[in-house]
Amino acid sequence: MNPEPTPAKTALLGLDRSAMKHWCAQRGEKSFRADQLLRWLHQRGETNPENMSDLAKSLRAIVAQDGEAMALPIASHHRSQDGTQKWLLDVGNSQASNAIETVYIPESDRGTLCISSQAGCAVKCPFCSTGAQGFSRNLSTAEIVAQLWMAEHTLRREAHAKGLTLDRGKIITNVVMMGMGEPLLNYEQVLPALRLMLDDFAYGLSRRRVTVSTSGVVPMMDRLREDCPVALAVSLHAPTDALRDTLVPLNKKYPLKELLAACERYLSCAPRDFITFEYVMLEHINDRDEHAKGLIDIAKRLPCKINLIPFNPYPDSGLKRSSDGQIKRFSGILHEADVVVTVRKTRGDDIDAACGQLAGEVQNRLKRKPVSEQVVHWQKQTR
Repeated sequence: MNPEPTPAKTALLGLDRSAMKHWCAQRGEKSFRADQLLRWLHQRGETNPENMSDLAKSLRAIVAQDGEAMALPIASHHRSQDGTQKWLLDVGNSQASNAIETVYIPESDRGTLCISSQAGCAVKCPFCSTGAQGFSRNLSTAEIVAQLWMAEHTLRREAHAKGLTLDRGKIITNVVMMGMGEPLLNYEQVLPALRLMLDDFAYGLSRRRVTVSTSGVVPMMDRLREDCPVALAVSLHAPTDALRDTLVPLNKKYPLKELLAACERYLSCAPRDFITFEYVMLEHINDRDEHAKGLIDIAKRLPCKINLIPFNPYPDSGLKRSSDGQIKRFSGILHEADVVVTVRKTRGDDIDAACGQLAGEVQNRLKRKPVSEQVVHWQKQTR
């Protein structure tokens, strides 16, 4: 006879408070035990049940038998000259297509962690190196949260080793879901991860300091508004449907009219009174005066902030970054129209950790035409 298979252990890092209470209840434990487990795992970074001193020995045995809190294997770790750090994490048999990246960006008044929600990305925005990799799979809630868990406790140990005093005991004050993947296409796994980030028994972050970035998955934007409204950033990148169809292919399914209507609906529950629009600056493609005027028309429709992002090149993209002078001119046009506009400072580009560069060293598996050729074709068709 073949032996009975060993039951799979529960990935405890992926259980939000509701799920953790249910897990405890199934094992005859009271609900307050869930809060204790959350504190041990997320706030103290403890994964060994034997060290969870305020748990009964019987519960420690249950946790050891039925649960696990696994860190993701670190394939590489890089430090930028500006203090940015990037981890390449293995989420599947050491295959390049199942590698994700997590980036920590330190600033004088905050520490921001950029985390991934998918291995690869199915949206295929051509200015983003992740899109060139194609899509491998969704990450589990535990894999999403494990990025925050790893970075927070790694950086905390480094700070203690240097004798630094931490503000409220935290290194990471902000989380942005702007890493690899489209978060709202992995909604069922992202939602409990967001709840853990906000939970006072876990990371205790403010809704204003957790940002989900989306290319415009309209139905899921509406669900997020109802389920867990955090700060929202929308990858806009073009002021017209014709151009956005090329730069953000998802626009063909959810065009600007639907996207902007969803943004207006989101504002009713948003922790901030504006939507952030991300806009990558591409030379001769979306950086002309007419594009700035198109953005002004959008800004008149709903409260927003425009975040201009200098394009970060990656091999074979066929794209160029707008010149500093053109970015300044473009920003000036918006500013003169009383549009709130910022230009994102490029961080970590010496370690390929800047916006749009994640997993750029992984081979381009889509073999598509450079976007510049696509846009030239579109321009000829519309003259």
